[in-house]
Amino acid sequence: MNRSVAVTWLVRVTMALFTVFYSTLTAKAQDEPEYKLELGAGAGTVTYLGDLNGNLFKGAQPWLSAVAKYKMNPRMALALAVGYGKLKGNSDNSGTWYPMERYEFDSEVIEFGLRYEYNFWPYGTGREYRGAKRLTPFIALGIGGLYHGDPEKGITADIPLGAGIKYKLGQRLNLTAEWRMHFVLSDKLDGLKDPYGITSSGLFKNTDCMSIIQVSLTYDLWEKCRTCHNDRD
Repeated sequence: MNRSVAVTWLVRVTMALFTVFYSTLTAKAQDEPEYKLELGAGAGTVTYLGDLNGNLFKGAQPWLSAVAKYKMNPRMALALAVGYGKLKGNSDNSGTWYPMERYEFDSEVIEFGLRYEYNFWPYGTGREYRGAKRLTPFIALGIGGLYHGDPEKGITADIPLGAGIKYKLGQRLNLTAEWRMHFVLSDKLDGLKDPYGITSSGLFKNTDCMSIIQVSLTYDLWEKCRTCHNDRD
């Protein structure tokens, strides 16, 4: 065997070994299963915004929630959540004069909603879906129902709009930090309706809002079937 033949043979063997090695890495990079469901809980703060408060952080109260997410694909998910908290406010801190005596309220709220989440980048460990990132920002939009207690009990609808960041702590563990503004289709969260007696119209005219800042921890469940045609992206 002359030198040129030996070199050619060595190059071919090296390339073959590299191909096998690369194929092994690629297979390993996608050998983790994908999951279609997340279950978890969150905690944070909720702030009432309305006639008696216009500050996003003033009078913040504890907020607790439970959430279930169906992952449509690495970029999109549907989140079903229920949350509980309290809203407080008084006319002393409103910064506005009202034609009435001092007024304050303390009301519990329960919110149940469905939100659509869109990830700016494919979300995952990168070992179950090629190109997925452990960290991604996202935006969310949805619709929900809200129960509010005293001083004027009732049920109304709300439209949550938010943004946040997701981080993959582990293969099946997720950490989410988010801020949402809930536009409530009612002006009765604080028990005050048109304190100046001025009639207004429009979907969000003179209505109350809630601001929620929350951190959630969820766990992946329901492994995706790799061989099922309907589960293919």
